Amino acid sequence: MLRDLSLPELRQYRPAVEEPADFDEFWATELDAAAAQDTEPVFTAVQTQMQHADVVDVTFPGYAGDPIKGWLLLPHVSPPDRAFVVEYVGYGGGRGDPFEWLTWSCAGHPHLIMDTRGQGGGWRSADTPDPSDPGAPSTPGFLTRGVADPRTHYYTRLFIDAAQAVAAARRHPASAGRSVVTTGGSQGGALAIVAAHLAGHVAAALPEVPFLAHFRRAVEVTESRPYVELIEYLSVHRGEVDRVFSTLSYLDLVNHAKRATAPALFSVGLVDDITPASTVFAAFNHYAGPKQIEVYPFNGHDGGGTQHFLAKLDFLAALPRPD
Repeated sequence: MLRDLSLPELRQYRPAVEEPADFDEFWATELDAAAAQDTEPVFTAVQTQMQHADVVDVTFPGYAGDPIKGWLLLPHVSPPDRAFVVEYVGYGGGRGDPFEWLTWSCAGHPHLIMDTRGQGGGWRSADTPDPSDPGAPSTPGFLTRGVADPRTHYYTRLFIDAAQAVAAARRHPASAGRSVVTTGGSQGGALAIVAAHLAGHVAAALPEVPFLAHFRRAVEVTESRPYVELIEYLSVHRGEVDRVFSTLSYLDLVNHAKRATAPALFSVGLVDDITPASTVFAAFNHYAGPKQIEVYPFNGHDGGGTQHFLAKLDFLAALPRPD
């Protein structure tokens, strides 16, 4: 064990995390608002040099009906037992180029990649703005955008986008007769769990090293980005500590994990200083559905790499087929 708690301690780590009394009401209201703005997704074929799959440009309504982009890769060989995979992108990245997303379609899975509103300036490009950002002062980054109120927080918008991506996947003919599953790493791992909670009828969630869990613990054990954004913000807005963590309690992955019941396969790296192992285990140990976690003792934020991707394929292969 190189940092954080020991593995035996991590396996028993079930911290008490602040949970708002109106948590369920809040998210039901947000989902109802999204449903009121709902329109049919638009699927447009794109010409690429990809030989094994067709590529589709996707636009679907997210939070407040804002148009959210995505890619859909439809492999030419796709046995009926292959799940339809909805994937979310890590912090700072967007949908990029279709050639950056080959693994799932190479394994025969239809694969929808959701673009990330307002991001894409860090390591992979994006095509979706965030027109619903109210523009309140914040630390550079996304963790403190709109942090005065959960109704204005950036991640409220992104969580609704994630649920709407699942709805868009179900509306494509390629999903007929297939399970729909969610996956992603870090921020994408958080969205995979949130979508399993908010969208419902998700057959499995495959979060890798998920972000956004147990904020109080995170700021105690790491100074790495993105969690350091909270430290920077509160070092300036010294009187807002309680309000900030109250807002974050609506977003905390632990509270969403308590309500997600789809079978789940997590990954965690015990030397991860971006999403510390104790925060990942906080979400895992509170997760309500059947669950497994792959532990990589000497890995950090890579989430297990190709070895873990193969574990995800095995996990999905063992799932029962939809009726």
